[in-house]
Amino acid sequence: MALQNIGSANKDDAFYRYKMPRMMTKIEGRGNGIKTNIVNMVDIAKALARPASYTTKYFGCELGAQSKFDEKTGTSLVNGAHDTAKLAALLENFIKKYVQCYGCGNPETEILITKTQMITLKCAACGYVSDVDMKDKLINFIIKNPPEQKKGGKDKKALRRAEKERLKEGAAADEEQKKLKKEEKKKSVPASSKEGRDSKVSKKKSLQGSDEDHSSPTASGVDENRATDDDDDVLWQTDTSKEAAQKRIQEQLNAVTAEMVILSTDEPEEEKKSKPAKKTSKAENGEVQSCTHEILVLKIKENLKKGSTPVQLALFLESLSGSRGHVFNALFEALFDGVEKGFAEDVAKKKDYLVAAMQEDGSQMVVLQAIESFCKKASGVAVKESGLVLKALYDADVLEEESILKWYRDGVGGSDKNSQLWKNVKPFVEWLQSAESESEESD
Repeated sequence: MALQNIGSANKDDAFYRYKMPRMMTKIEGRGNGIKTNIVNMVDIAKALARPASYTTKYFGCELGAQSKFDEKTGTSLVNGAHDTAKLAALLENFIKKYVQCYGCGNPETEILITKTQMITLKCAACGYVSDVDMKDKLINFIIKNPPEQKKGGKDKKALRRAEKERLKEGAAADEEQKKLKKEEKKKSVPASSKEGRDSKVSKKKSLQGSDEDHSSPTASGVDENRATDDDDDVLWQTDTSKEAAQKRIQEQLNAVTAEMVILSTDEPEEEKKSKPAKKTSKAENGEVQSCTHEILVLKIKENLKKGSTPVQLALFLESLSGSRGHVFNALFEALFDGVEKGFAEDVAKKKDYLVAAMQEDGSQMVVLQAIESFCKKASGVAVKESGLVLKALYDADVLEEESILKWYRDGVGGSDKNSQLWKNVKPFVEWLQSAESESEESD
């Protein structure tokens, strides 16, 4: 059976995990009794986790024709002769209205009817609740024929198992695609860096050559060197005065860091040795770390302004001093500083920068901790999208299920277990945990 991705926006994604059968139709009867039979409507509805009567009724409402679905035989009929392409377009509209989450686009949603007879879609992935347009023609039919509440989610489990079986065929292609991406990244190392390395090698060779020349001087050369040594009594040394040291500091550091450096050149060497080492308080350490963080953020922003590619940025990050955690915290702030609504979309657009920097083991946990650190400083609007951020990185294979679950368990078990971040990512984590338990059952 030919399969296609659920949702037209995902039709070109070869590794999209949610699929459904392609629609097959058949024209039956003649004259006034001609009808269109959607042959595989039951399979399509099962893949969408919606009753087949909903899709059949939707076709009738949109086409202005009588429609009927027989529960016993599973036959879906619409009066009149209709093209398969036309019915497929109507099915796509049905998916957008009644299947896909309005927040993240995930088709794993559930139809809920509130006490006030309002219809909503609750997403199992991000927890977003979508409000359906109550003016649609199908609304009354859904209210009169509410979907069955599935106990224990057995149907969902069966659906996910079927999806996993379909994805097995694309697993090998997925691995091949990752290998190709890694090869492209290696090939896309900027030529400037290669030229720089070549120039360094050539300089080193030239220096070695000059050393060899000096190591075997002629007799006349020795005499000349002795003569110049006797005549030249110049003493080379570094100016260690307070003014000179302050000047060098100002050249190397920015204004903020220079003010934090205290010089004590007036003290004699003996007094310096006899004095015990001064202990710095936690507040002072915090100020130094904050200053270092600000410097890292500024440097990364300047590099991004130059139009660096993800590979070039990754090479630049390796040259920065500081732990990987500090560098990734600064990277997140540089990439997403000031973002509020649309945080998840921005992360999805700039994920290539994160992927290029995540070449070492343990990088996933460092990225998750950077997200946590960023959300603590960000506005409440951005924190609300933290679950969508995790889902976007999970769908893009940037973050894996095991890393996300471990990070969540460590965070919830910590001192800030009641923070808004953990409440917002909880629906997505629960969705991952249910998928994990289902995979264990299927194994």
